[in-house]
Amino acid sequence: MTQEQIKQLEKELWDAADSLRANSKLTAAEYKDPVLGLVLLRFAQNRYEEATPIVQAKIPDGPRGKRAATKEDYLAAGAIMLPEKAKYEYLANLSESKNIAEAINNAMKIIEDEYPDLQGNLPKNYQEFESDLLRELIRVFNKDAVKKATGDVFGRIYEYFLMKFSMQGAGAQEGGEFFTPPSLVQLIVNFIQPDHGIIHDPACGSGGMFVQTGYFVKDHTNKEVNEAITCYGTEQKTNNTRLAKINLAIHGIEGKIVEANSFYSDPHSLIGKCDFVMANPPFNVSKVDKGKDFVKNDPRLPFGLPKSDNANYMWMQYFYSYLNDTGRAGFVMASSATDAGHSEKLIRQQLIETEAVDCIVSVGNNFFYTRSLPCHLWFYDKGKKPENKKNILMLDARNVFRKVTTTINDFSEGQLINLTTLINLYRNNNDAYTEAFSQYQTILFELFGAVNEIHGKLLKDLEYICKTHDIKLNHNKEIKHHLPIDYNDANTLLNKFNATVEEINLMVSQLNKEVATLEKEIAKKPKNEKDLKIKVIALKQKNTILNKPVTLYTTSTQEYYEQIKQTIKDWEQFMIWFENEEYQDIEGLCKIVTIDEVAENDYSLTPGRYVGVTLTQDDDFDYQARLLEIQEELNALNNDAIQLSKMIAVNLKELV
Repeated sequence: MTQEQIKQLEKELWDAADSLRANSKLTAAEYKDPVLGLVLLRFAQNRYEEATPIVQAKIPDGPRGKRAATKEDYLAAGAIMLPEKAKYEYLANLSESKNIAEAINNAMKIIEDEYPDLQGNLPKNYQEFESDLLRELIRVFNKDAVKKATGDVFGRIYEYFLMKFSMQGAGAQEGGEFFTPPSLVQLIVNFIQPDHGIIHDPACGSGGMFVQTGYFVKDHTNKEVNEAITCYGTEQKTNNTRLAKINLAIHGIEGKIVEANSFYSDPHSLIGKCDFVMANPPFNVSKVDKGKDFVKNDPRLPFGLPKSDNANYMWMQYFYSYLNDTGRAGFVMASSATDAGHSEKLIRQQLIETEAVDCIVSVGNNFFYTRSLPCHLWFYDKGKKPENKKNILMLDARNVFRKVTTTINDFSEGQLINLTTLINLYRNNNDAYTEAFSQYQTILFELFGAVNEIHGKLLKDLEYICKTHDIKLNHNKEIKHHLPIDYNDANTLLNKFNATVEEINLMVSQLNKEVATLEKEIAKKPKNEKDLKIKVIALKQKNTILNKPVTLYTTSTQEYYEQIKQTIKDWEQFMIWFENEEYQDIEGLCKIVTIDEVAENDYSLTPGRYVGVTLTQDDDFDYQARLLEIQEELNALNNDAIQLSKMIAVNLKELV
């Protein structure tokens, strides 16, 4: 199944499932976990079917033939040995007289018994659903395309559903979210390149960082995911922990996810052991109890506790402390942290002086689904090349985004390529330009191929319609069957498709005019009224027949059009940024700065301060939150001033 087919399947399944919810009394939050549970059940059935021939082939012949397959045989093949009543097909074929909710709850219990990592984590509240709704949901995930889907496809479907539920605000937490937008996760993964060793996320949510790491390993190494990496996650929220465990199970990733509060515990004891750390921690957390012995003596805080009631600089030290001598970290952080003052500034200075800070990326508004604030991505690298030891890449990407809806932005695939190429060239990866060029080729090949295929189907359908319904249509049969790279060829291809559609629309318009003329004649009650009515019916039938393929194929190609246009735009940007096929500072976008320059700028890590003026739209900036942060810093400074005044008074008294 191609990437485009997977995207289409994701959309079809979500639209069907969301439509069912819209017609029920359930909120998105009530609907989320049970629906994701059904995705897991369907996956378990598919994986079982996939594994069965592999398991049978590995069982040796004995004196009495092959022995029966065991649970261990299936686990070795990465599957669960499903009893009959836990199989999806059993639920799909259950008679109307049976209690479907009870049957699904029982299936979940059976899965948990067979899969210890999921023990107690699957939804078992299906009795709260109407039986008709449950049966329709079962049918949604029982289509032929879904039955044939492999594990990777199900992983993407699960992630897609998580994203869509997050966009609806289903289960968003006050202090953060269970789901980090895919393009931010992808950029973090692209920048730190986690292809081996221990991966840690101490605020793992639904496990998205691990999932993208798994894809990165598959795409960039010759190893199996569980051979290359070992995943450790910590998550405070019970429901998020469940989501993460299911997510890893569906993606076939082995990992240890612990429900714990990272401020008051370090359950995996990974200080100095991690090859890669990734996280989207909750921003600006207040009320952390800094009086606890664990916090006061936490070895993960080598630069001290920040005095302000804000945990941002606790997280930032955790990530640094977990890294081994060559480790890399990438994480999301509130924009205010790059310039935070007082004790946080002193911690930031010490972090900078370790030479581990590698890159700071400014990200614009509307990347998160339940809040509109801008953010920054921070990157540490303890294994920098010698020439970059005292350098930091400042990247202001606030004007790099794709508008998904009026309230949501993300990075397009091409924009991710361009930003990744920047950091790779900064790191003196000489193959970065060629690799990016190749990626663009692959994307364009797939998109042009999809449009070619759809255009071909449209022409084939039209030929059949014209032949069987006596319709004359002089459409252009010429179409490029090769897959072009040049964006001019892309425009030509799109123009050919649009020309065919336009010709059909003209024919439809002409038919409508003929119908209108005949209906005027019919209104006069002529002698041949009956014959005219028959002719109108025939014309309307032709009209409907012509409209059908236009509607079908125009709808299915609209997304491809947008992707191609965006890719062309990104490609042109790529050619401008890298006209010399090497890194160069770009006004308003990026600049390599030295630690000395940062020191001269009061240890600010805000990219816009270094790359030059760039006009951005900050209409959604949360000024109230920023003012509260400034007030907090001011209060801290006032307290210090009072203490200093008392100290001066005491010293003066001693002198007198």
